[in-house]
Amino acid sequence: MTGSPGSDVQAVRAYLRSRGRAPAGLMDRYVSVFSLLLFIAVAGKPLSDVLAGLAVPGEPARMGAGVALLALALAGSLAAARNAGPVLLSGADASWLLLSPLNRRHVLGRTARLLFGIAAVAGVVLGVGLLAVLGAPDQLVWRVLGALVVGVSAAVGGMALAVLGQASSSWRLWLSGAIAVLLVLAVVAVTGQLRTVLAIAAAAPLSALAAAVSGAAVVSGLLVRQAWVSLERIPTRTLVASSTRAGHVAGAAVSLDPGALTWIAEDNHWRARKLASRRWPSLPAPFALAWQDWRRLVRRRGRLVGVAATAALPAVLAQAGGSPVALGVAVLGGALAVASIGTSGARRDADNPALARLIGVGHRQALAARAVLPGLLAGTWAALALTGLALGPGLTLGPGLALGPGLALGPALGGGAWWSFGPLAAPALAAAALRMARRAPVDHSMPVIDTPQGAIPTGPLFWAATGPDLALVGCLPAAAALVFQPTALAPFLVAQGVVSAVVLTGFVWRARSGGMRK
Repeated sequence: MTGSPGSDVQAVRAYLRSRGRAPAGLMDRYVSVFSLLLFIAVAGKPLSDVLAGLAVPGEPARMGAGVALLALALAGSLAAARNAGPVLLSGADASWLLLSPLNRRHVLGRTARLLFGIAAVAGVVLGVGLLAVLGAPDQLVWRVLGALVVGVSAAVGGMALAVLGQASSSWRLWLSGAIAVLLVLAVVAVTGQLRTVLAIAAAAPLSALAAAVSGAAVVSGLLVRQAWVSLERIPTRTLVASSTRAGHVAGAAVSLDPGALTWIAEDNHWRARKLASRRWPSLPAPFALAWQDWRRLVRRRGRLVGVAATAALPAVLAQAGGSPVALGVAVLGGALAVASIGTSGARRDADNPALARLIGVGHRQALAARAVLPGLLAGTWAALALTGLALGPGLTLGPGLALGPGLALGPALGGGAWWSFGPLAAPALAAAALRMARRAPVDHSMPVIDTPQGAIPTGPLFWAATGPDLALVGCLPAAAALVFQPTALAPFLVAQGVVSAVVLTGFVWRARSGGMRK
């Protein structure tokens, strides 16, 4: 429903503010301005040092990987905006102002301005990243301004395209096409096919830079104008759905219960879907209980394909010049994240222990059976990621030679040994993923640590460390091999296999039934 143009939304909001908290006074504005100036004074010097360090030509061998990472980041942001709405309202506005005869564009105007402001900030980060990839061989100030304008134009234009996609199905196709183009650009860039084009762009004269910046700004401005006009055409049902979803997410964030976000995502996916019923296979009781996780995973084939595609990210990071520590975190952290998508059954058992006891399967047997799927996912993903690191473009294969940054292969094992860390670390990663799924909500009664930078609550810290701590202990040999680059990998492989088996066995043995989560 579209309201009449003469409706005064500002008067309604002023009335609501008068019945709410007191308006901001002079002291409040003084504190805000002083905090902003203090932030500029503190961050100005480090930021200027960073920009001054970019006044060097970019490395052609790393430009492709850097552009690929930027394209993936922008594509992920557009996909997140598409899934979130992106235009949404608070619960009160969605249930009252949205359904009132007020002008729809005026009701949504504040949200739209906030979205474009967030996109502008993200665009600044994108522009700095683009400048870091291409470098600035000369005219630093103008190239910095050009990169910032291009980054802001891309981010703001992408947000405008997401708003248009919320208002029209045809624009939603354009948004999906833009995401697909960014993904293709990332693939082409990481293969080195754009090395010549990127080198020309990095050394482009100021006239060409000005033309590119002007074109990007004009296109972004046109998209923003079109998005602003389309605010009044966004369907009410779409706005209510996105606002309700955002309310659930905000509630989980305010209550510091991030585990609820997983259930929100699951419910949003499976709601109103018609699933075909199939005969349950004849399996032992523990594996029959865990079979639902396998069925759930198979029914989301697109998600499985996307997860498999992310195995190339560590290789892209290595090509972009990532350190050995960053590569180790990317491989092991990514494998742990992939393993967590197969633990929904364990999470439900922890949330409803009474139902789990009624099934009649021992909790240790059930937990061991549920560890098979996350272990398989983590081991396969880690093996693919390590293989990509060894076989990435521009990397040299051979006994005793370095395979990319941070990977040096021993002469006895050769290039094919690194992938073995994936299956050997799988049991430890499965135990860590199950520990994450079974952890309790954040304990807000835990003490707060006072530091010079402010108070740090220990409850969220312990919650976040539950699971990754077990992964770090269980994958310590693999992490040490990735960081220290040993000549012989055999001792590390043996140690990884033993440690993984001990960690998974100990986790299953110590697991308790009932409401306690470990």
